[in-house]
Parts: sequence; structure tokens; C-alpha cells
Amino acid sequence: MSLHEQLYQWTASQGLDATSARRLRALSGVDDPPDDPWTPLRVGAGALAAGLIGFGLILWVAANWDDFGRFMRFGLLQAVLAVSLIAAATLRPWRAPLALVAFLTLGGLLAFFGQTYQTGADPWQLFALWAALGLPIAWAARSDLAWTPWALVVATGIGLWMETFGGHSWRFDASTVPVHAIGFVAYGVLCAGLALRPDALAQPWAWRLAVLASVIAISGTALGGLFARDVAPQFFLGLGVMAVGLVLAWRRGEVYAMSALALAVDTLLVAGFARWIADGKGDVGGYFLIALVACALLAGSVSLIMRRLRSAEARA
Repeated sequence: MSLHEQLYQWTASQGLDATSARRLRALSGVDDPPDDPWTPLRVGAGALAAGLIGFGLILWVAANWDDFGRFMRFGLLQAVLAVSLIAAATLRPWRAPLALVAFLTLGGLLAFFGQTYQTGADPWQLFALWAALGLPIAWAARSDLAWTPWALVVATGIGLWMETFGGHSWRFDASTVPVHAIGFVAYGVLCAGLALRPDALAQPWAWRLAVLASVIAISGTALGGLFARDVAPQFFLGLGVMAVGLVLAWRRGEVYAMSALALAVDTLLVAGFARWIADGKGDVGGYFLIALVACALLAGSVSLIMRRLRSAEARA
């Protein structure tokens, strides 16, 4: 049944007069003009153009790499960076795509510098420097086209930092708990910072990517601690962080964050229960119980999230 038919049916069943019927029709938004389709099309075209320009530049440089000297290569990358920054500052309609080109070129320039001079820096330092130098670009662009790759660079840098200071490996024991705890805090700061930026409500994709990357990294670390020879403290630390994040998302009514965090918490709880069953030499009945617990947790999580969403809509 279409919205028009629903309105007519509701008007007839409730016996509304002409004034009330017009009011109901106005509230339904059925006569509102359609959303402007050109804005998302322009954003998509700009992102596609930026990607094609960057990809074409990479192919051109790769095809002529042997013909360029060191200074020619540096000059080319610096020229592309300068031109894209100047164009982004002057061509407002193309600011976001050009900022994306500048940000990606900046990463290529830093990588080429490290490869050419063999500075001996750890990989996380490249990503940290890239994020620090690229922050003004993303801030000036005020678009998810720039914020989203910036968030991905930061999240990758945090993961590489934890791997480096964890002994250049993913060890899960008491000695690496401080490193992982600092990394978890860094992921939280990343998500909070992206949520508090001025354009966060209108452009949520960078924040959503940061939440997803953080949930994957933290829950992955917790699972690594769970399946160590002896259950490592990282499991309980990661589970606690996910639970705190879920409570905060619940209070703010963030459906996306609630869904991701609830799934992570359910996964950790089910995996922990499975480890307990396996350590107890569980039989077929034990594994059937694991399936029942997983179904119950998933159903309960969905029910609670839907209830929270309905209560938020009722208050609105």
C-alpha cells in the first residue's frame, strides 16, 4: 500500500475533517519536494575523479620510473602535492576531491622518502607522520572524502604501534598489557575526536570507519588473548573496553556503534564460553549449548537495541 493510500485510509477510519486531513498530509511529507539528487552525484563523481587521477598518476610514474632521477621523482610528487593543495584552496566545488588527491600524494611522498633514504623508522612512524601532516588537509576540506582515509591511516598507525612496542609481534601476556591498553585508549580518542568534529552529524562515514576499525582491532586483540595457551589479560581488558563502549553508545542512542559493539561483545562472550567448554573436554552436548548461548545473546542484543531505538524515537 502506498503512502497516499495509507493517508486516505487513515483519514476515513478516523473520521478526520478537512483541516485535520490537510495537517496529517503535511506532517507525512508526501507533498515535500524530492531530495536534491545532484549533491551525492557530485560527491561520487568527485571521489571517482580523484581516484582516477591518483591511479593514472601512479601508472604513469610506474611506466616511466626508470627514466626519472631521484630529484625528478621527488619534484614530481611535490609538484602534484602543491598543485592539488592550491587547487583545493581556490576551487571550492572540487575542494574535497582535490584534498583527497593531496592526502594520498602526501602519503606517497613520505613513503618514497623513507624508501630512498632508508631512515630506519618503524612503519607506524610513517603513518603517524602522514596522519599529523594530513590533519590540516582533512580539517580544511571538511568532507568525508578526506576524513575517511585519514581515519584509516590513524587506525592503521595505532595497530602498527601496538605491534612494534609489543616486541615486533602480537604477543598476548601480562608484559604487553600496558601497550595494548594504550592502543585501546588511542582508538577511543580517535572515535571521540571524529564524533566531535564540526561536520560529524552530516558526514558520519569517517566516524563509522573509525568505530569499525577500533572494534575489529580491540576484539581481535581480545580473541588473541583468549586463545593463548593460558587466557591472557588482554581478553578481559578488551571485553571490558567493548562493554564500556557499548554503554556509552547506548546512552547516546548511536545505533551503528551499538550494533558493532554488541556484536563484538557477543562474539567475545561466546568465544570465552567455547574456550571454557573446550578446556572442560566438552562433548557434543557442550557444543550444542554453545550454539544456544550464541543464539540467545544475539537475539537479546537485537531486542535491546530495537527497544532503545523505539524509546529514542518516542522521546523525539
